[in-house]
Amino acid sequence: MKKFGRILIIVLVAAVFVGTFAYLFQRSKPKEAVYQELVPQMGDISKSTVVTGKIQPRDEVNVKPQLNGIVAEVYKKAGETVQQNEIIAKLKVIPDMSQLASAQSRVRLSEVNLKQAQTNHEREKKLYDQQLVSADEYEKVLQALHQAQEEHAIAQEALEIVRDGVASSNKSGSTTLIRSTIAGLILDVPVKVGNSVTMSNTFNDGTTIATVANMNDLIFDGNIDETEVGRLHVGLPVRITVGALQDLAFDAALEYIAPKATESNGTNLFEIKASVSVPDSVTIRSGYSANAEIVLQEVKNVLTLPESAIQYDGDQTYVYVQGADGYERRDVVTGLSDGVNIEIKEGLQDGDKVRGPQIISTEKK
Repeated sequence: MKKFGRILIIVLVAAVFVGTFAYLFQRSKPKEAVYQELVPQMGDISKSTVVTGKIQPRDEVNVKPQLNGIVAEVYKKAGETVQQNEIIAKLKVIPDMSQLASAQSRVRLSEVNLKQAQTNHEREKKLYDQQLVSADEYEKVLQALHQAQEEHAIAQEALEIVRDGVASSNKSGSTTLIRSTIAGLILDVPVKVGNSVTMSNTFNDGTTIATVANMNDLIFDGNIDETEVGRLHVGLPVRITVGALQDLAFDAALEYIAPKATESNGTNLFEIKASVSVPDSVTIRSGYSANAEIVLQEVKNVLTLPESAIQYDGDQTYVYVQGADGYERRDVVTGLSDGVNIEIKEGLQDGDKVRGPQIISTEKK
């Protein structure tokens, strides 16, 4: 019985050994590679680059006051449209005390001069009526009166402008009324009633009352790397896609390439702009992030082949073409590539069967 058990163990060990040997032998057998078969086809190839940027209006204007003051009323809000010269807000003037004092002094002086001119005129008129002075002398006194009256009126208007922001003779041209300088959409009204505002001068840019833009004339504004800018030129077609608008793309045309680079994180970038054509049925908001696909090179109706089939031997390119005795090497001349397909200029014909990349492996029989 013991002898039988030993024989059984020996048989089992031998079986395991033989099975392992057979498995390893099968794994070590040479395998036959199976390749994908490709056929050249006629088609179009284009090489493009994608530039990130934003959609923004071509004309965007910051409306600023022409004097210092406090916002008394706001008539418009963001999202509303305005016409040129339409009133957006009204200011209450805060007069400069030195200017106010100077204007008041000028008024008082003009009143003194006017009173003296009136007195001279009345005296001269009596003498002229009695024919005691010549007409020439009387006309000089009359002219002096008219000048004094005009100076008094100007001084009075100057005082009203300093004190009230508008002259009584020209209320329609009041600088206290903030008007839009262009027709368009109000993008922002950053002030509220009660806010103090300042006019633009050499020391500051002034307070923005509202930002107005023409949203019917949009551009794409982005930056492209210096390695690709050399292949661009004004007029190239551009395809714009906006992240916020799914499944929508817009045609555009490149219209500006910056002549000077700006450095960003050690990279030289050139600003580009493209005019965007947006249908009336689509609403675009200023500042939308967008991608611009620019076609750098393009060939149409040429013989194409997947680039994965191309082999390289130094500067020479070749493929393997199905022949009578299997695949044979054939040199080819290539052209434009889009990273997936490549143009075949010479060496292949439509209908040739080309060996592509390996797809599966099987045991060689």
